[in-house]
Amino acid sequence: MKILSIFLFVFSIYMLGHVSGAKIRIVNELRFKKLLWMRCYSKNDVIGPNILPIGQDSITSFTPNIWGRTRFMCTLKQGPNYRHYQNFTAFKQYSGLDGGGLWDWRAREDGIYLKKEGSQKSTDMHKVYDWIN
Repeated sequence: MKILSIFLFVFSIYMLGHVSGAKIRIVNELRFKKLLWMRCYSKNDVIGPNILPIGQDSITSFTPNIWGRTRFMCTLKQGPNYRHYQNFTAFKQYSGLDGGGLWDWRAREDGIYLKKEGSQKSTDMHKVYDWIN
């Protein structure tokens, strides 16, 4: 009975971590009135396509799976001609214990930046990708 109580306690703490869920935020910080085209997808969901004006953002909330395999892929393109683009992994769950947190992506003139908050591998804002021409 004691083992069952310990199991239920640990399992409930684990599930509380998943209740908070995960979020992907994509912000248009481009200059010169450029629009940002975005589309993201996972195995079960599709977000967009959306067009974000400068200063606007898109926030998507979801619950990572308990197996630790949740991933979102995104494509961003710079307007007005949408020649500069990047395809990337916007969210990757590291384990079943990883509740996800906020993955905050910023599209800037020189590339795409990321700051992770509340995940097992939190980071400060840093450049991750360059634009592809």
